[in-house]
Amino acid sequence: MVIRMRNKHRLALLSLLGLAALTGCGKGNTYKAPPPPPVVTSKPVSMPMTTYLQVTGNTVAVNSVSLVARVSGYLDQVNYIDGTVVKKNTNLFVIEPEPYEAKLQQAQAAVAQAQAQVIYAQSQYDRQLDMIKQNATSTASVEQWLSQRDEAQAEVLQAIANEKIAQINYGYTTVLAPFDGRVSRHLVDPGNLVGNGVATQLASIDQLNPIYVYFNVNELALLQVRAALKAHGRNPNDVKGAAIAVGLQSETNYPHPGKIDYVANGLDSTTGTIEVRAVLDNPDDTLLPGLFVHAQIPLGPPVTELALPDSAVQSDQAGSYVYVVDAKNVVSQARIQTGVDNAGMIAITSGLQPTDQVIIDGLQSAAPGVTVAPTEQDITAPKTPG
Repeated sequence: MVIRMRNKHRLALLSLLGLAALTGCGKGNTYKAPPPPPVVTSKPVSMPMTTYLQVTGNTVAVNSVSLVARVSGYLDQVNYIDGTVVKKNTNLFVIEPEPYEAKLQQAQAAVAQAQAQVIYAQSQYDRQLDMIKQNATSTASVEQWLSQRDEAQAEVLQAIANEKIAQINYGYTTVLAPFDGRVSRHLVDPGNLVGNGVATQLASIDQLNPIYVYFNVNELALLQVRAALKAHGRNPNDVKGAAIAVGLQSETNYPHPGKIDYVANGLDSTTGTIEVRAVLDNPDDTLLPGLFVHAQIPLGPPVTELALPDSAVQSDQAGSYVYVVDAKNVVSQARIQTGVDNAGMIAITSGLQPTDQVIIDGLQSAAPGVTVAPTEQDITAPKTPG
């Protein structure tokens, strides 16, 4: 009996505790909605937007020369450090000058000897002229010394020509830089015989400032460029001087300005493209020959338009759209038409007003009909390359 009574009391106590727990859980167990998601909004910015023709090309040295041995002999000196930039007329190589210096001196001596013969023959001819007046010599002797005088003068001309050849060959014993540029590694070490019947290549030199960029433009793009030139009062057949901006593969913008300086005479019928060349200043040798580059050519002056960051514009099968926030912080979808893209900003040609608040950050939390907590932020219009 005692055990049964204890069990009854224990069950009653557990029942009371359970009832109390249920009663406690029931207090304040009401649903509380989460706060609106934060987003960043901005009004479209008014900025100049330029229509560009986008092309790709390769850099090429303005001047590129193979430095060769033009006389035979042993290479005496290499007077530069491989890969350095040198000035015009820098002495780069010396090829055994002594034999050629001796030949030059020999040729100079031959000139002096021939000139002495002219002086002697002239004096004898003058003497014969005086004697013929006194009938002390014959006409044949006069003519003989005249011939010897003329022959001596011809020998002087021949000796002078030989001296020039010797001077030229002696000059070839020093290989000079033909222009300011970067020299490759030397291909022949001192002590080796060079120019022995062949023009031995010693090194190469490239002029890097300025530098060329070659690219091909298709027929449609060419027609667009010509139409743009005509619209702005320029001869569509002459695109020389048109601005271009170039960027490397590692650069998202176009920090290297230049000018178009050559256009081929016509389209290549096999590719349907025309070759175009631009020239760029390259004072720091940032651009090296053979680099792949991207470039843009403006097709007209900038036009002021509304613009948004590229990241704010989304698209689906129906086209482009953005999310805008109204006065009650409710999101809605706005269909838009887009234009050119400059420096990460895209032109909005229709669908937005200058006062619209467009979500530019937090798009993952936005959807039509959702209430958000917007923070307004002004867009700074970036500088676009001219």
